[in-house]
Amino acid sequence: MTVTIYHNPVCGTSRNVLLMIRNSGEEPTIIQYLKTPPSREELKGLISRMNVPVREVLREKETPYKELGLDDLTLTDNQLIDAMVEHPILINRPIVVTPLGVKLCRPAAVALSIPPGP
Repeated sequence: MTVTIYHNPVCGTSRNVLLMIRNSGEEPTIIQYLKTPPSREELKGLISRMNVPVREVLREKETPYKELGLDDLTLTDNQLIDAMVEHPILINRPIVVTPLGVKLCRPAAVALSIPPGP
């Protein structure tokens, strides 16, 4: 099974999920999204495949969330996505992509619901 993780090596949750994937016998493709951010279309696609509200993928802590006024509930999904593309630190992580779907693995235990490979 092909597995991709949008990963931040500084994040403990992201490191734990990466370890869980490896312990399942998979060696995922690792995208350090702060160095190689997803394009606007890629991010929209990930959010769509997760079937979650855009705000669920928006990271508030230790980011420019407040400074950018992203707590304004009148902002559209497109405006929030634009902010995440411009400031990738705003993208919550880790996001794991498998042929079976896409999940934001927060908390890390969410990764346990990803079926093991053959």
